[in-house]
Amino acid sequence: MEQMVRVRDGAVWADDSGEAGDGPTMVLLHPGVGDSRIWEPVLPALLERHRVIRYDARGYGRSPAPTTSYTQSEDLRSVLDHFGLARVVLVGTSMGGRTAVTFTLDDPGRVAALGLLVPGVNGYPGLESQELVGQIGKLAQDGDMDAVVALGLRVWGAAGTAPDTAAAEQLRSAIPGWFSTYGHETEEAPAFDRLGELNVPCALLLGEKDMPEVVRCNEEMAARIPGCRLVRQPECDHFPTLRAPHAVVRLLAELDARVV
Repeated sequence: MEQMVRVRDGAVWADDSGEAGDGPTMVLLHPGVGDSRIWEPVLPALLERHRVIRYDARGYGRSPAPTTSYTQSEDLRSVLDHFGLARVVLVGTSMGGRTAVTFTLDDPGRVAALGLLVPGVNGYPGLESQELVGQIGKLAQDGDMDAVVALGLRVWGAAGTAPDTAAAEQLRSAIPGWFSTYGHETEEAPAFDRLGELNVPCALLLGEKDMPEVVRCNEEMAARIPGCRLVRQPECDHFPTLRAPHAVVRLLAELDARVV
């Protein structure tokens, strides 16, 4: 069921599949290069066993842009509270992975397991390219959104082939979120040096055609997280659910089997 969920001084769009199967509830957190529709290639398989909740972060997809300061992990907590979820499996990709890690470190009792797909993490040096940010800003200032999408496909979509429609649509949908959240989203505390504190079953999918900075970050994250299962996906970039949906489903099924 689709609905708007109240968060502090705002709202986010969410979709709740309702009860299904006997597996734990999964909450899916989308990347900064797309919105919650990016989960659609894997949803049918997940719904066979799980209640699945996904939502659009503020400014992305069907969620209104923020008007005040906020944090992603605080919004995630509001979503869990809204649905009355005491303990869930968090699955996050890229930006969503960063949020999932931060939330788990802050509130480990509410997380049964952690699925990370090409994740980011606060506090890892050199993960964001200021040169890339500047290029995107210049193209956007010129009003050339087609060029922004083309640049995004070169940077984050190296495994795709033209016209790469699905990835292009995701990037185009994400652009408003990049700019509407600027100045409102509050950066959260560094988490990279705290990864050793994570004490839940964890699996991390690394796309070998992703940006070198992300690959390096993901390798180091997996090495620091106790018991983390690292899956290297050769033909995958920053869009794992589009490039390798079957691998994502397998990884989450294996993770599910480790939930206590």
